[in-house]
Amino acid sequence: MSQLKAVILNCSLKTSDEESNTDALIEKFTSTFDKKNVESEVIRVADYSLGYGITDYTGAGDEWPTILAKVKQANIVILASPVWLGEKSSISKLVLERLNGSSDETNQKGQPIFYNKVGGAVVTGNEDGAKKSAGELIFGLAQLGFIIPPNPLAYWVGDAGPGPSYIEAEGYKSEFTRENATMASHNLVHLAEMFQAHPIPTEGNAS
Repeated sequence: MSQLKAVILNCSLKTSDEESNTDALIEKFTSTFDKKNVESEVIRVADYSLGYGITDYTGAGDEWPTILAKVKQANIVILASPVWLGEKSSISKLVLERLNGSSDETNQKGQPIFYNKVGGAVVTGNEDGAKKSAGELIFGLAQLGFIIPPNPLAYWVGDAGPGPSYIEAEGYKSEFTRENATMASHNLVHLAEMFQAHPIPTEGNAS
């Protein structure tokens, strides 16, 4: 089998010249990927100029095709988002919409283009909304054809209301978050290995 590839789309509202709490939790995943010989890349989506919705903006300065090409090459795709007003970030919603714009594309077997790719989620915030945000990200990936493993996510949130976020609050000390990051990252790799070796049969799901 060829080396597995993972792409983590950090949907922070910050560009890469700013520190990201979401990036700090993502590191728990990339650490596992390194140990498991999985090639990984973290993309700060805010660094790119993206069109809205599912429209093809090619030729109009839209940089989504660059990100989509990396997703198509990946075996593992993680959507990572901070919590804003109890919701996933606007950028993560935009990413799901742009992925949806490719949902009618098929692989060489005539199956949806995201089949046999494994999906997961990472969420950080300084108030409640992590489970809701993660649930929406996971559901969106599943609807688009991604495979969802058991325990597919890790999150950390602080106390209700304004306050310190993951880095400042030393969220890495949370045993719950560490355990979930370990389970999620390993399960993502386990399933990616399984479906690389034994892809989903075409019966019932090929055009």
